[in-house]
Amino acid sequence: MSYYKVDNLEQYFKHYNKSIREPRKFWGKIAEENFTWYQPWDKVVEFDMTEADVQWFAGAKLNVTKNCIDRHLNKRGEKTAIIFEPNNPDEEALHITYNELHQRVCKMANVLREQGVKKGDRVCIYLPMIPELAVAILACARIGAIHSVVFAGFSSKALATRIIDSESKMVITSDGGFRGSKTIELKEIVDEALQKCPSVSTVLVVKRTNTAVNMKEGRDIWLQPLLDEASDNSVAEIMDAEDPLFILYTSGSTGNPKGMVHTTAGYMVFTAYTFKNVFSYEENDVHWCTADIGWITGHSYILYGPLLNGATTVIFEGVPSYPDHSRFWQVIEKHKVSQFYTAPTAIRALAKEKLEYVQKYQLNSLKVIGSVGEPINEEAWHWFNDHVGNKKCPVVDTWWQTETGGIMISPLAFITPTKPTYATFPLPGIQAVLMDDKRNEIEGNQVVGSLCIKFPWPGMARTIWNDHQRYKDTYFSQYPGKYFTGDGALRDEVGYYRITGRVDDVIIVSGHNLGTAPIEDAINEHPAVAESAVVGFPHDVKGNALYGYVILKETGEIRNKENLFIEINQHITDHVGPIAKLDKIQFVSGLPKTRSGKIMRRILRKIAEGNFTDYGDTSTLLNPEIIEEIQNEKK
Repeated sequence: MSYYKVDNLEQYFKHYNKSIREPRKFWGKIAEENFTWYQPWDKVVEFDMTEADVQWFAGAKLNVTKNCIDRHLNKRGEKTAIIFEPNNPDEEALHITYNELHQRVCKMANVLREQGVKKGDRVCIYLPMIPELAVAILACARIGAIHSVVFAGFSSKALATRIIDSESKMVITSDGGFRGSKTIELKEIVDEALQKCPSVSTVLVVKRTNTAVNMKEGRDIWLQPLLDEASDNSVAEIMDAEDPLFILYTSGSTGNPKGMVHTTAGYMVFTAYTFKNVFSYEENDVHWCTADIGWITGHSYILYGPLLNGATTVIFEGVPSYPDHSRFWQVIEKHKVSQFYTAPTAIRALAKEKLEYVQKYQLNSLKVIGSVGEPINEEAWHWFNDHVGNKKCPVVDTWWQTETGGIMISPLAFITPTKPTYATFPLPGIQAVLMDDKRNEIEGNQVVGSLCIKFPWPGMARTIWNDHQRYKDTYFSQYPGKYFTGDGALRDEVGYYRITGRVDDVIIVSGHNLGTAPIEDAINEHPAVAESAVVGFPHDVKGNALYGYVILKETGEIRNKENLFIEINQHITDHVGPIAKLDKIQFVSGLPKTRSGKIMRRILRKIAEGNFTDYGDTSTLLNPEIIEEIQNEKK
């Protein structure tokens, strides 16, 4: 029996039970039967969860691009691997076959090697959603360089932080990027960031917007002439199973962003397996995940997962509202999309628009529709199911994280009965548990607790770049021997999971994980600000929006709150990026703090939500009187 594909619910339970009883046999068989290896592994998995030390397929040799591209060439060489749908619908879409992708990746790999990039070097990629982004990532993987993709909406400061932390020696960027009606000056942002980044010796620049840019002598090189000269034959580097494949930064609740390190073999096996099963992918399907490749969703379900399965995947440069709110539906009709995977934020925003935007397009090519980034609320789930899926397409409401590498809890399309707002069952191999405050596992159903995973899975991040202690402290110290997700969950009467939200200070806004610490740092740099605290509050479109409590240096009457609001948000845009702007600011004289100086954020969250009851235990507060003051001002 092959474990790679689950075909019915009975088989799901069989596979799941097998994966729990004999995880090594389960994953070993999947890895052996479905991938190309230069050399097999010595052991399927070795681990010490207390020390956050995990190794999958140790001793194996492989290259992920041989599995994403080369092995498909005989059978699928002329099949479309990537459909590039540009920002402007009048610009022609590009279809790149597996043969063409192979040629492009080999040329890019040779360019990187000629520019001195070697196995283990870090390459920062700061590109819009264009084919060169996918090619650059795969070229890094082909030569064994570690790619670090930074979302091209981040500010120069956020970019610099990530380049410095990873000690990237090269940046790949473009003159600019198109996003809806805007042109973003990406090269300018890179130039500003690199004033603080001595590790970078080379910047390769893609021409996309044809805007004039400064090219620094000896550092900046236009990419296309190099590609024109490069050979299209490139030998793939032989990698160890546990060699790092990429670093991807995710917000921390404290301190700098965390550079999550994903390694080669486990990530490959897990993303391929989860893609195939969650979306029930079949040979001629067209898969479209609307995320940006700058996030883990894009890494795993635009690029690696689909290509490992020989699929056709869509890269979309634009936004759902340009040139109007029918763009998603127009693209689905145009490319006959089979699987459509998007964020609840996008669904909620589009549900607010006229229904005729959806109705004027043929969406009957759709087989599966999916949701990612945050739990989807019931209203959005029904709108998505009724009007996009036409009540014929299963809604796969997926739960996972940057740290997990791939989907962990989700319905399997056409197999798991769906239930609005529930991610349903864990995938085979995922041993999910709920823990109580006393660190005990909660047995049975109809229970609520902190969501943990008690056995390693192949796609899990191995460490935080250059800071294993932080990795251990963040994910493995709270519930020793288990991976703590940072999320709360409830388990219903049949064992379905529903994610109830973060239990720490990371807020999911429009599907993006935003740490409060860097946002507060940006606010506090405003010359008028003494201190700040940022919390999330429910928002109809974004899921959560940001609410800032700000103490000013000068007490007394605030003369122009509106200007201050604009200036503070500009600080946030400059330091973190526009996605982290505050929706609301309340100027306060103090913040509720414990005697040890910790801000009691749960109180601030309640006030932001307009819930002025049941603040819980406030006995440790140094200044309990401030609660009433803040809540009265809020009212």
